[in-house]
Amino acid sequence: MGGKKRKKSSSSSSSKSSSNKKKFINALGKLNADKQHDVSIQAKKKQQPQSSTVILKGTKNFRQRLICSLLSGKPVKIEEIRNRDERPGLRPFEANLLRLLDKMTNGTKIEINVTGTTLFFRPGFITGGKIRHDCGTERGIGYYLEALIPLALFAKSPVKATLLGITNDNHDLSVDLIRTALLPGLQKTFNLPTSLQLKIQARGAPPKGGGEVLFTSPIVKQIKPILLVDEGKIKRMRGLAYSTRVSPQTANRMVDSARGLLNHWIPDVYIYTDHYKGEESGKSPGFGLCLVSESTTGVIYSAEEMAMGNQAVLPEALGRKSAELLCEEISNGGCVDTSCQSIYFLLMAISEESVSKIRAGKLSTYSIQFLRHLKDFFAVTFKVKADTDSNTILLSCLGAGLKNFSKKST
Repeated sequence: MGGKKRKKSSSSSSSKSSSNKKKFINALGKLNADKQHDVSIQAKKKQQPQSSTVILKGTKNFRQRLICSLLSGKPVKIEEIRNRDERPGLRPFEANLLRLLDKMTNGTKIEINVTGTTLFFRPGFITGGKIRHDCGTERGIGYYLEALIPLALFAKSPVKATLLGITNDNHDLSVDLIRTALLPGLQKTFNLPTSLQLKIQARGAPPKGGGEVLFTSPIVKQIKPILLVDEGKIKRMRGLAYSTRVSPQTANRMVDSARGLLNHWIPDVYIYTDHYKGEESGKSPGFGLCLVSESTTGVIYSAEEMAMGNQAVLPEALGRKSAELLCEEISNGGCVDTSCQSIYFLLMAISEESVSKIRAGKLSTYSIQFLRHLKDFFAVTFKVKADTDSNTILLSCLGAGLKNFSKKST
């Protein structure tokens, strides 16, 4: 009897040990599977960048990337900044733009590597307020104003910015075109307050500059959607002929030449002359002409041309060329000026969650790239439809609904 009991106990103990081994093997297999799953997840995270950070390459459209980053709140990493150039890295005017954005924001983080070929920009809070900034002489003040205008609308407090540098050149929008065409167009189209203004306190021509402007902007709660498809007919033309450190007769010669062409099409043409003397004339000689036309529906077209003091350009030739550029701009059609397309598209993309529609003429390469960046940062896709009857383009989008929570609702 004792022997039988021992056999039963030995068989039961062996069955228990085998079951324990199976449980241990199963648990070990599950543990290894979990480890492999965690390792695969970590490897995927390393391979894929963070979804919140937009990674771009090159320096084209450098300014619009920073604008979209600040308004959307998404960090941006720009790589390969002139990495194959003889002078790799950021240029002084691009670093100057970063300093301006740092002045009007709080908490912005900017990281640049040693060679300057990689930039990491983490946007902060747009504070606004009083700003005084020297824009240098590499780019005009218009280069910085184009970035300042949309950002100032969504600041914490109204912006009062004093900018120093070059007021008029042929590379960037002049302060005259911004004051007479861009800002009035934005006020009429998007129903912005009239306190959005630009005052020219001193002119500065290249290469030494010496100009000064005062930009004031209110803050808004939200941008309203627009419907701008009626071009209308041209009803009047206005212009401004300016000159600094040259003969006062230079402006009159430009006016006579421009009117000789424009009066063939419309009688209501009036061009003002503006001659600066003393400290208000800047540090370099120069002259130019800015022309603006307005249609019966409030659409504004503009054109400008400038000659620096070291260029051998006759005032008559410059005046006629400015008039031809304005006629060409009108012939392109659309309800927005070619030089102002990008700002209109940006405000449409961040407007209320409703459909906005606009008619445009010939799209510039800068505007086309801007549409791609609006999709990257705001997930807003524009529907583009060609109108063969008028040779124009209809663009529509659904706004992202960006709100300024610092603005108290009235």
